[in-house]
Amino acid sequence: MVSKSRGLNAGKRLMARRHTFRWSQRAFVNRTLRMRAKSDPLEGAWQAKGIVLEKVQFEAKQPNSAMRKCVKVQLVKNGRQVTAFCPGDGASKLIDEHDEVMIECIGGRMGRSKGDIPGVRWKVIQVNDQSLDALLKGKLEKARK
Repeated sequence: MVSKSRGLNAGKRLMARRHTFRWSQRAFVNRTLRMRAKSDPLEGAWQAKGIVLEKVQFEAKQPNSAMRKCVKVQLVKNGRQVTAFCPGDGASKLIDEHDEVMIECIGGRMGRSKGDIPGVRWKVIQVNDQSLDALLKGKLEKARK
């Protein structure tokens, strides 16, 4: 292995070496090439609209044994399919196929899944332009589209 340049006029060589070896650092490569924005189905947005394709259930991770209610959603903006969690007791009963839903990030660390739901990174917040929370509390009745 070649040692680092030393001396009074070694600055240019040291800078070139640093530029070369930064590419062996995973965090630098991901940040520089904007990998997170490219792989994000919402394309950097906080929320996105989509159409419900089907209802699905996921088994929670150990030590829990619940069936978490989720929906497969096709995004309007780019046609990508994502899985979104339906928060609240009985929320999946209010969501039907072909409904228009608004999804947002579920709030896991580093934009990943949260809690015991494996691989689900988004949650439903609106159904047919009505708040899912208000529908669950009985303040609104579901609109027909």
